[in-house]
Amino acid sequence: MFESLSDRFDTIFTKLRGKGRLGEADVEEVLREIRVALLEADVNFTVVRGFVARVKERAVGIELSKALNPAQQVIKLVHDELVATLGGETFALRFASRPPTVVLMAGLQGSGKTTNAAKLARWFKAQGRNPIMVGADLQRPAAVEQLRTLGRQVDVPVFSQPGDPVETARAGLDEARRLGRDVVIVDTAGRLAIDAELMGQVRLISEAVAPDYTFLVIDAMTGQDAVTTAEAFHATLALDAVILTKLDGDARGGAALSVKEVVGRPIAFASTGEKLADFDLFHPDRL
Repeated sequence: MFESLSDRFDTIFTKLRGKGRLGEADVEEVLREIRVALLEADVNFTVVRGFVARVKERAVGIELSKALNPAQQVIKLVHDELVATLGGETFALRFASRPPTVVLMAGLQGSGKTTNAAKLARWFKAQGRNPIMVGADLQRPAAVEQLRTLGRQVDVPVFSQPGDPVETARAGLDEARRLGRDVVIVDTAGRLAIDAELMGQVRLISEAVAPDYTFLVIDAMTGQDAVTTAEAFHATLALDAVILTKLDGDARGGAALSVKEVVGRPIAFASTGEKLADFDLFHPDRL
């Protein structure tokens, strides 16, 4: 995902390394180029402004003219700030002291929410857990069937029932307890755009199942639109973290670099391909 942005930064840093000593004008030029690169990567303007300001503030504290390798110090500053912007550390998921641990999946239609519910279930199984998925997306006729198909592929049971999505989610939690499942993943309805009905329904489901974690699934290809989506959901739900999907596509990095900063919630997982195995915890420090 960050390849094009990394290439831009490499070009900027190569020019920087070619200089002996660095003056204030050199740092200003580097920051200007970084600002342009981030904006072209579709990073939110407010995030870019804050990012550049923090790097500049830290760079001022380094006596560049006296440093043995001033270029390397500036490069490290930029890298450290990128990692911090992405959350700084890998998301630490803790399980409920009294099972099951309940995970609510929210997001717009087309974000990959249902597929990533199954990817997450597979990930939980790899951690030695015993998950069940609940199909509470009764809006889209094929959604529950899609979840059942994915459930068979990852060998995880799926509970759903026709009627009211809130009651379905509540009944799914009861079924998980009856079967002794220690993780419940609730797939909720999405829409092509944010609307009051969608938000009202997902809020009621959240109140019914009291999730330990609410994950917002965001398509990394959407760039700055991801920020608008995240803000809208965060205003309705107590989001815990974000799952970024389609990181294998032509995403420029804007969504990843913007969401954490604007919403104040970390990226927990990343989906990096179409296969159900292409999914893992997001590691900001591996940029």
